[in-house]
Amino acid sequence: EQRPTSLGCFVSWCSTAGCIKVLCQGITNRLNLLGSKEDHYLNMVKTYSNCTVVLENLEVTYMEAHRDLSFLRSIEEVGGYVLIALNTATRIPLENLHIIRGHSLYEGKFALSVLANYDKATGQGTKELLLNSLTEILKGGVKFGTHQLCNVETIHSLCKFKASKPCHSSCYNGSCWAPGSQNCQTYTKLNCAQQCSKRCKGPSPSDCCNEHCAAGCTGPRPTDCLACRDFQDDGVCKDSCPGLMRYEPNLHQLVPNPHGKYNFGATCVKKCPYNYVVTDHGACVRTCSGNTYEVDEGGVRKCAKCEGLCPKVCNGLGAGDLTRTLSINATNIDSFKNCTKINGNIALIKTSIHGDLYTKTPKMEPSQLDVFKTVKEITGYLWIQDWPESLNSLSPFENLEIIRGRTKRGSLSLVITQLRVNYLGLRSLKQIIDGDVIISNNQNLCYTSKTHWEMLFTSKSQIAKVEGNADTATCALSNNTCNRKCTTDGCWGPGPDMCFACRDFSRDRSCVDSCNILEGEPREAVRNETCLECHPECQRLNGTATCSAPGPANCTKCANVKDGLFCVSHCPQGVPRDDESLVWKYADELKVCQLCHKNCTQG
Repeated sequence: EQRPTSLGCFVSWCSTAGCIKVLCQGITNRLNLLGSKEDHYLNMVKTYSNCTVVLENLEVTYMEAHRDLSFLRSIEEVGGYVLIALNTATRIPLENLHIIRGHSLYEGKFALSVLANYDKATGQGTKELLLNSLTEILKGGVKFGTHQLCNVETIHSLCKFKASKPCHSSCYNGSCWAPGSQNCQTYTKLNCAQQCSKRCKGPSPSDCCNEHCAAGCTGPRPTDCLACRDFQDDGVCKDSCPGLMRYEPNLHQLVPNPHGKYNFGATCVKKCPYNYVVTDHGACVRTCSGNTYEVDEGGVRKCAKCEGLCPKVCNGLGAGDLTRTLSINATNIDSFKNCTKINGNIALIKTSIHGDLYTKTPKMEPSQLDVFKTVKEITGYLWIQDWPESLNSLSPFENLEIIRGRTKRGSLSLVITQLRVNYLGLRSLKQIIDGDVIISNNQNLCYTSKTHWEMLFTSKSQIAKVEGNADTATCALSNNTCNRKCTTDGCWGPGPDMCFACRDFSRDRSCVDSCNILEGEPREAVRNETCLECHPECQRLNGTATCSAPGPANCTKCANVKDGLFCVSHCPQGVPRDDESLVWKYADELKVCQLCHKNCTQG
């Protein structure tokens, strides 16, 4: 079973006693600092606390000497890369990390990168990188470009390090991660018996690991692996997860497999985690591919085949051609024309708006941002820290309905900071499925509050940080308050079309005092406190309702004639039936369409 924890991770419960793994998403932030160093640290704690398996990348950056990094000790597996950079913390405690899979690589090359962990000004730096249990890197290289680390001098084969400070005498080949017998480097590929599949726990043939193991083992069975080479299914290492379908020899056909499971990273799960998409091929994915689109079936997000053309889905940052692109700018913004959904992320920074002389990127015209007016969904995060001064709101995103947060920046799925906008104008936004929100240091920004954002969250673990914006008194003095037609829930900006909810009625996404039921144009009906226009074939009536609902079958009286249940402009004349014969009708004295005699051929 997979279920979300309070930290936005997922718990994998195995059938064997004690086999509980907590899976967390990880980070792809590289060397960027998330807000202040305090914010950055808190993001790291929230992302990795109690985490056993990091699905994507483990990034330990900007950790200062006084920080408590004990939350890293729980990590056993990393699916992507490990980046240790720009830290001054004396010790990085990753002593339980067994395997780095390298599904994604830092700079496209490295599974483990240790960079610049030293501050010349203070003389502080990282001296001990404890990777005592690291025994396997499946893909990618290792890069050390750092100072101060006491026990990293040379690299041989897979991460063999010789100490510049003496290792304990018990350490094999004089290699360790730090002084002391507890910090000897562990090997699982050296001195294995010839019969072993390159992994063992000792030199004799009885010490061989199972062929499905990675990173070593405690015994010969597939349940004794320290990590699985391919997939882990209820504590058992396998080369694949049980298929969703199985062959039934008596029926000579495929039938649903009651023991079938989905691939989720390197783990087999009975159900895909919340906020992921299920495929017929048996995988939990972030985005649908090929001729498929995302649909909701009974509360489960699935990939369904398109009938005809699919809705236009475009790759955002971190996906497709924009996998390594850091931000939206004038050179790539046209790729979002007519897109209704963004698979990936949107980030707008200073070089997005003002251009970049170094990369010869031109500045962006404010009108170019209008390409986002068709976007209804972003599967990753939305990050805006610069904006054209001529735009006083985020109106290009006025039709955005949902931010899924399947990929986040740290723990963040929405950041709006240091803009000069007066209001946000995100009037269609209904949900932020996962991730935290920061709305900060927008000195002119009114119409926003912490409770405003909490209304959009789907989990109690999500946090909204709203600070440094225009205060309530300043907004009131400048009359930047919600329209009287809004409820007390609040609004996205000025005017009756920016309300979260309407005090009375709504019409075309704008709040109104009343609907045109007995007078006014066009005549309307009311459904769920929404004004809905009567069909043009309804006769306009005074003193009574013109219609009970939209559509030609709901008119109180027809403006022209009635054919069966429907008001129409004229009776059918030569309309084909299903049997290819033609239907001819005439209007009687009550203006009701009646069939002509069967011998009539021209009406």
